[in-house]
Amino acid sequence: MPWSLVVAALVLLVAVLWALVPGVFAPADPLRGVPAQKLLPPGAEHWFGTDVLGRDLYGRVVHGAVHSLSGALIAVTVGLALGTLIGLVAGAAGGIVDDVLMRIVDVLLAVPGLLLSLSVIILLGFGTVNAAIAVGLGSVAAFARLMRAEVVRVRRTEYVEAAFGSGGTFVAVLRRHVLPNALTPILALAALQFGTAILAISTLGFLGYGAPPPTPEWGLLIAEGRNYVGTAWWLTTLPGLVVVAVVLAANRLSHRIGRSTP
Repeated sequence: MPWSLVVAALVLLVAVLWALVPGVFAPADPLRGVPAQKLLPPGAEHWFGTDVLGRDLYGRVVHGAVHSLSGALIAVTVGLALGTLIGLVAGAAGGIVDDVLMRIVDVLLAVPGLLLSLSVIILLGFGTVNAAIAVGLGSVAAFARLMRAEVVRVRRTEYVEAAFGSGGTFVAVLRRHVLPNALTPILALAALQFGTAILAISTLGFLGYGAPPPTPEWGLLIAEGRNYVGTAWWLTTLPGLVVVAVVLAANRLSHRIGRSTP
């Protein structure tokens, strides 16, 4: 196994453990600060330093993992479910249904993802969950196009034709043969979209459309430290490096899944 894949798996494992049991890695309250210890640089007592209110930055990054990762999971679930359904119906039905659904998908692809997410957030309101839903809706088109292409490809294979020839109904053949054999590339895309969703949710949090303060969400942490870049570089640099590491790790694993796709 390549060393880069091992490192990626370890990074994601640590991030997931942060999200599941943050108290084990950072038992201190991430919302409580010590004014006398504000803006301390990284050291043995505070690995990531402290912020302007004297809160331990490492603890806030650890406790913020649950917001960023759960948001990314919601986003991928929304995009995967809706996109797979649209692509499956379009590829299986064909004809006018395929044309209408794919034109809708083309419209979604024509709108920049961030702009679409911001439009949805304006309708739903601010917050991590709403930001995750907005990011998920922005990824529906990518899932739909890939799913449709895979369904069309699988429908032309000999074993699907044989299933229809042996008396299989349309729904039964679709459920037993077409869908299972079209899902593998979709799952690879879902793994890739997980990293993209973390980045998108962090971007929305940085812009102020995600979790409200003092929630320790990764994008919000970077935004809170941007005014102190000259005097306290760690406030933006270290949370930013954590986001970059997790996104790159997710992308590395998704590429591995994609290469293993038959």
